[in-house]
This record gives sequence, C-alpha cells and structure tokens, in this order.
Amino acid sequence: MRYLPLSAADRAAMLERIGASAVDDLFRDVPASVLLKKPVDLPGHASEMEVERDLVGMAARNVPAGAVPFFVGAGAYRHHVPATVDHIIQRGEFLTAYTPYQPEISQGTLQYLFEFQTQVALLTGMEVANASMYDGSTAAAEAVLMARRITKRKKAVISGGLHPHYADVIGTVTRFTDDDIVRAPVDVTGSEDLVSLVDEDTSCVVVQNPSLFGHVRDLRPLADAVHQAGGLLIVVVTEVVSLGAIVPPGEMGADIVVCEGQSIGNGLNFGGPYLGLFATRQKYVRQMPGRICGQTVDADGRRGFVLTLSTREQHIRREKATSNICTNSGLCALAFTVHLALLGEAGLRRLAQINHTRAAMLVDKLAAVPGVEVVNDTFFNEFTVRLDRPAAPVIEELARRKVLAGVPVSRLIPGDERLASLMLVASTEVNREADQDVFAATLSEVLS
Repeated sequence: MRYLPLSAADRAAMLERIGASAVDDLFRDVPASVLLKKPVDLPGHASEMEVERDLVGMAARNVPAGAVPFFVGAGAYRHHVPATVDHIIQRGEFLTAYTPYQPEISQGTLQYLFEFQTQVALLTGMEVANASMYDGSTAAAEAVLMARRITKRKKAVISGGLHPHYADVIGTVTRFTDDDIVRAPVDVTGSEDLVSLVDEDTSCVVVQNPSLFGHVRDLRPLADAVHQAGGLLIVVVTEVVSLGAIVPPGEMGADIVVCEGQSIGNGLNFGGPYLGLFATRQKYVRQMPGRICGQTVDADGRRGFVLTLSTREQHIRREKATSNICTNSGLCALAFTVHLALLGEAGLRRLAQINHTRAAMLVDKLAAVPGVEVVNDTFFNEFTVRLDRPAAPVIEELARRKVLAGVPVSRLIPGDERLASLMLVASTEVNREADQDVFAATLSEVLS
C-alpha cells in the first residue's frame, strides 16, 4: 500500500537495529495514566475504495460557495481566479526548493518572490515589503511586535473596527509579554475616536480599512495624531482588492501595512491556507519580520536573486531575531503574483470598480426589503445590515433555502445583544444580479 511503505519484516529489522523488541518500547516513557485504555472511536480498517466513497459522501454534505448565491465575507472573499493561475503555478520553473537557502538552485522561487514584494509595495503605497507571511491576522500581530521594537513602548491601541479574530491573535501573541493591549469598543458606525486613547506610552494604533463593518475611512488625521505622539500607525486590510479603488494606506500616513492576500489568486479553500502581506517604510526595514528577496548580479554580471535581511532565529542570534516566522506561504504568494500580473494595474482598478458597483446594487435591493436597515454610508464591497430580529437564525434559514447570505456579527462577537441583529454582507464580481434578486426575495420571505 502506498500509505504503508514498510513491511512487517522492515519494521522488525529496524527495531532490532535500535535494540527494541516492539514498537511500544519506543513510548515507554509516556505515563500509563495518559494512555488510552481502548481504541479510538473510529471506523475499523477499510479498503481505499471504501474510504474514498465515505469521504466523498461526507464532502457532499457541504454547500460549495459556487453552488448557490453566496454573499459571505468577513475577511475571506470569493473572487474569480483564472485557470491560468493554476496552470502557471505548476510549471517546473517554480518547483524549486521550498526554502531558498541556496540561491543557485532557487532562482525561480526567488524571482517570483522579488516580483511579489514589488507588487505588494505598489499596492499598499509603501516603500518595502517582505516575502509574505502566514496570513493577515498573524501579520497584524507581528506588526504590533515590530512597533514595540521601534518605539520602545508597550501600549498598542486596537480599533473597535478591527476584525475580532485579528485582535484575538494579537492578544495571543502578546499574552506572555508585558504589552498593554487596549481594545476600543466595537465600532459599528465608523466614527470612533481613537485619538483620545493615544498617549506618550502608545507604540501603535491598529486600524482596519475598510473596517470589519465595511466603513472606508480617511486615516490621515489619525496618522498625524499618532505620529505627533511618537507612535506608529498600523493599517490592516482584509480585502486586498479594495486597494484597486481606495487610497492606499501608505498615502494616508501608515507606517506598517498588513493585508490578507487571499482575495487575489487564492480561492476560499475552506479557510486556508491563506497569505499574509507585510509592508513598511524603508527606515524600518531592519525591524521587519520574515524574509526579503533582493536583486543582484553574479560574477559574470548576470542578474540574479538572493535572500537578504533574513532576520529570524535560524540566521542570526536569537536575541536579535525579529521573528520566528518559518514559512512564507510560497505557493499562495506565487498564485497572488501570477493573478495580479495577469490583471495589471488597469485590470485591478476595473475589478475593484465592478466589486463596488455590485455591492452598491445589492445595498439598494436589500434596503427595499421591509425589516432591513443598511448601516453604512461608505463601503467597498462589504457592508452591514440591521435586521428587525436576531440575524443568526435568519441566516440559518436562508442557508436552508440555498442562499448563503452573510455572517452574523454575533458569530464573531458573541455575547453582546446590541449586535445580535447585525449581518455582514459581501458582494464581489462573481455575484450576478440574478443572485442578488434571489437573496433579496428570499430574505423578504424569511422576514415576513
């Protein structure tokens, strides 16, 4: 069997070589009190065909995003990914070493990462970007740690419009440090006052744009106030396609920009793997986590690519490391780079325009439904609606009627009854007007 390559004779020979009489001898240091007294409650041995049949049956219980009208967002968005992307990322030029420690055999990997960095810097309006990170949430946590190293301060102010999963990751990463994480109240309106929370101890302010609730903000006044106090502004972008339409964070005074890059080149994939983007100012480059790819020339003057400023624990002394990030989500970064290269600047702007137009159309349709109030006055492709009853049961009923309508805020922020009637709704380029009509009509039926 391909999954069990060793025969009983092979295992017996290995045990004899290391002086063990049975496999159980290898685990004799495990206390008996933690060992299972009976087998795990799982099905017994089955053939490959039987297992495949069972798994296909289990998978069929899912409702794929492309099978029904789909309006779910909240940090993970359904966009069209051209077939060309999957074709190109499987080409042999890119199938070089996973970690490009030896540049002479990793030029394919290093070149696309170099191009990726350039794309991210241009998208965010920043001067330098790294060769990607795990995902947007862990990139946000790394940004907070980076701000502390730069400012030598320990207070981080977290916007009430930041995705709560991002805020939770920041809290987890700083749990065993003495950082002071100040989370502002939940901001449904997009008019929170973060400046009042900034003082001389503030290392950074973390704000999402567009916010969790879809609001698009001019961050320049906040950036000015944070800089005047000696802190840094960290901007989080969970929907990277929005950067084709709104002012880039760098042009609004951001010092560090982190994004979830899933929307470009990567499908929903049931939650992962995803792709973290990280960009900053040139003057902070030596405090930036992760890796950077650089361009150089070889002994014959030919262009080549290398890793540079790889400031993690494998490369430099532990106390000088800026991060222990061990991977750069390479395949997802490659897919991002290929898709964005196919789009080009004009294509990205057009894609962003279509996204906003589709969302505006849906806003008008839902606002006409009795019992629905649209909260936003600004948005990109996602917005918040308030229903005349708790949103979670409504969304469940819509799902039973084959409409995946959105995300109840109560799922992201449980326990606050004031938020129970709120629903996040996203509409991208894949949503046809017919899908929107079905959504509005079905929602009207459920609420009637």
